[in-house]
Amino acid sequence: MPQTVCSGTMFTTPSGFSPHLACAEPGEEEEAPQEGPGPGACLADGPPITSASLDTLIQNLVPTTDYYPEAKVRKFGPKILQLLTEWTETFPSDFRDEKMVGHIKDIIHRIAPCDETYWKTLNQVLQKLNQRLALMSQGEESIIKVSLNASSISDKLVAFKTKPPPIQKDMLSICNDPYTLAQQLTHVELEHLSRIGPEEFVQAFVQKDPLDGTQPCFSEQKKKTSNLEAYVRWFNRLCYLVATEICMPAKKKQRAQVIEFFIDVARECFNIGNFNSLMAIISGMNMSPVSRLKKTWSKAKTAKFFILEHQMDPTGNFYNYRTALRGAAHRSQTANSNRERIVIPFFSLLIKDIYFLNEGCANRLPTGHVNFEKFVELARQVGEFMTWKQVECPFEEDRAILHYLHTAPIFSEDGLYLASYESESPENQVEKDRWKALR
Repeated sequence: MPQTVCSGTMFTTPSGFSPHLACAEPGEEEEAPQEGPGPGACLADGPPITSASLDTLIQNLVPTTDYYPEAKVRKFGPKILQLLTEWTETFPSDFRDEKMVGHIKDIIHRIAPCDETYWKTLNQVLQKLNQRLALMSQGEESIIKVSLNASSISDKLVAFKTKPPPIQKDMLSICNDPYTLAQQLTHVELEHLSRIGPEEFVQAFVQKDPLDGTQPCFSEQKKKTSNLEAYVRWFNRLCYLVATEICMPAKKKQRAQVIEFFIDVARECFNIGNFNSLMAIISGMNMSPVSRLKKTWSKAKTAKFFILEHQMDPTGNFYNYRTALRGAAHRSQTANSNRERIVIPFFSLLIKDIYFLNEGCANRLPTGHVNFEKFVELARQVGEFMTWKQVECPFEEDRAILHYLHTAPIFSEDGLYLASYESESPENQVEKDRWKALR
């Protein structure tokens, strides 16, 4: 069904989830973590550690009269440059605040006199940062524009006292080739993914203090998670678009044809590695106004649909899907073309996985040390996503199809039920009462 990722209360622990990164069960004795080095000691010395106190981390980074992280500025300078470069490239939204940009300029004035090449490198960092911030602003403006257009259309279809007004165009009149539509859906998915930065995952579940038990404040971070939320809205729109296209035709044979078409589209999405569109299509076809059309379904060839449902079955914490995702990820790593590199995960499940890792494992261990293992795993999961989102779509754009996907009118839930009851009469008293209330 359509997804809503807006608060911690929506999540239920999946059956296959077993947090193990410093997350001991109540009553169990947690394995003693390896102690971090003491004050003044270098973290790079000795065996690898899994935790250290915050004070130790700070002491290893801040010079004192008796200790300097690097004996020479020329050695330390490149590391600061690398830090600033990676920070501005990975989390550009951190620098929307002029105060943060001021901090960078202050650092430039402090270290640039040590080496002329620092001036050039740091100025390039600032230029690239400004370009990224400009692109982010353009992306958000386009998201707002699309959202307003979609809202103005859907507002006209929110409530119906009679049968929903007929929609003049349908998907099959725009595109009747499943593979082509799957390609265009992949365009939309990759466009959304390209706008989501890693900082949005951090902001989605941010807490006021890393040690308190406050629930994630997703709703309070809307400005910082606008791209992530837009992607969730796209998933919901595609669900309703599929359901609308199926419920629209007046004749049973036409509805069955639309069902078979979307089954083929879903199969092509699976083959491409576009699991998010695949799940949206399956969710749309499983919405109650569609699934109740028994006479329509009896006329459609549904064997392939049941296979696809099995692939996305939530049983065993989506075991089948996760197996397919690993296969797609492996194909991507060994690919020779962008076509084989495409991996578009079922996004709402990815968000849940990151949520449970964040909430199920402590930021700090009982010793007060920072839990390195948790943050390394978070970085691995987000980093994997960042790799997938950078793939360029290899398929040629079809403007007419893309325009239809973004702007085609869709029925509200009540509109879907009305269209469904008009197509196939209510079968029981509950449906009859609902139909009467809607009319």
